[in-house]
Amino acid sequence: MSSFATHALISVFVTAGALLAYDRLVVKPAQVIGIVDIAEVYRAKESEFAALLSASRTDDDRQRALAQAQAFGDRLDRALREIPVECRCLVVVKSAVAGGWSNAIDLTAALKAKVGAKS
Repeated sequence: MSSFATHALISVFVTAGALLAYDRLVVKPAQVIGIVDIAEVYRAKESEFAALLSASRTDDDRQRALAQAQAFGDRLDRALREIPVECRCLVVVKSAVAGGWSNAIDLTAALKAKVGAKS
């Protein structure tokens, strides 16, 4: 009888541990939503590029500004792929969120830092 009780107790602990691990590693991270305001990031970089283009006097300066704009697009694409991996959350655009969400975190500052946008 004690062997049966030992096996039952071990089974209960293993099952409880597996359920706890599933909750912490799968369910909880899936419930967290990250929000990014891409429009704000674009506005910040747009003003930088406009100032750069306004100040450029030669074609080389203009080409350099356009190359920086293209590099920004590449950095933004890379950053938008990295952020969900880093925060282990679903990332959505701020305009897609209606109402408040208790598990939402604003990742706009992190996105700005990754792409080099000034506030």
